[in-house]
Amino acid sequence: MSNLDRQAVPAVCGGRGFVVAEPVRELLSPRRVQLGESTEVRRLLPNLGRRMVGAWCFVDHYGPDDIADEPGMQVPPHPHMGLQTVSWLHDGEVLHRDSTGSLQTIRARELGLMTSGRAISHSEESPRPHARLLHGAQLWVALPDAHRHTEPHFEYHPDLPVVTAPGLTATVVLGTLDGTASPGTTYTPLTGADLTLTHGADVRLPLDADFEYAVLSMSGEARVDGVPVLPGSMLYLGCGRTELPLRAETDAGLMLLGGEPFEEELIMFWNWIGRTQQEIEQARRDWMEGTRFGEVKGYDGDPLPAPGLPRTPLKPRGRVR
Repeated sequence: MSNLDRQAVPAVCGGRGFVVAEPVRELLSPRRVQLGESTEVRRLLPNLGRRMVGAWCFVDHYGPDDIADEPGMQVPPHPHMGLQTVSWLHDGEVLHRDSTGSLQTIRARELGLMTSGRAISHSEESPRPHARLLHGAQLWVALPDAHRHTEPHFEYHPDLPVVTAPGLTATVVLGTLDGTASPGTTYTPLTGADLTLTHGADVRLPLDADFEYAVLSMSGEARVDGVPVLPGSMLYLGCGRTELPLRAETDAGLMLLGGEPFEEELIMFWNWIGRTQQEIEQARRDWMEGTRFGEVKGYDGDPLPAPGLPRTPLKPRGRVR
């Protein structure tokens, strides 16, 4: 998915200097962003005070939206570099096309994982016809320097492993959880899990004390380490935890995001992650001139133009403002 904000601003993120080294309970509120003509998303990362959770650097939550009489998601071809995109749905389906030739319909609880590496472009749209409801999350994972120029590729994993406890089903979307690993390719130590809680569930989820974590609420009402977390909000939890208390006030859906704190400092501008202003400038030239990022074939519409670069220099700094 793209950052369609035409007033794109650079986000500076990464580096261990701003990682919270002990457990915390920091509730992050979303910023509402229009995605295309008919989809509004709630952006949780990057946030005013928090830029990353492990290598997770971008989180949008959208829906549930009734799109029975609407076109639904319509995101024209746009470029990415230096990151992975994770498409995750609770309702509906999204048709993915990219410049490597991939064409895949992604449905609820199926993993669509695109590794941009040095350069890729893709589009996302609700198929015609499509389901009545659209509800999901779009997430990005920053690639470390050793792998950020890898060849672009797309993975589709319809069957994912689960971890269960009374009242809890945890689908391992990416990375590992409680010794169970997703088949999706990762490049840093990572956790991404979809948590389904039944009403009244009261469980403790095992965590890695060296990871930092956050929990995104997708649906229902739940308490995360005693803090009420409502749909469309995210609770940052810091590091140093070996378990996480969860209690469901209703049937609830959450996403657990975590990973080893990301050491490298990054520049994230529009849909690109780089290390220097020169890299971002070159990416913009390449996209506008139609080179490097390839062509998305089959999409009925023009690709997105890149926003202009800011007047202020693009410099990598820390994880928080």
